[in-house]
Amino acid sequence: MNREVHVRFWESAGLQCPAPLDYRQEYRDVTEVRASIARFIDEVYNQRRLHSALGYRPPVEFEHMQAVSSRMEARA
Repeated sequence: MNREVHVRFWESAGLQCPAPLDYRQEYRDVTEVRASIARFIDEVYNQRRLHSALGYRPPVEFEHMQAVSSRMEARA
């Protein structure tokens, strides 16, 4: 599978492919492609991508800060 397949996959969901994937890798089937995309979302998109609406923090960091804030409010 190649870049065009990845882009079509994202566009079929009404989204824009968020970042270049490693297109040198050959995938055996769609299951393998989905696993690669899931790893990308977990490892890059949610862990390192800075989001302007979240104060230029990665989503994981923002969620952690929200959880800490909620716990502190619950104690008060």
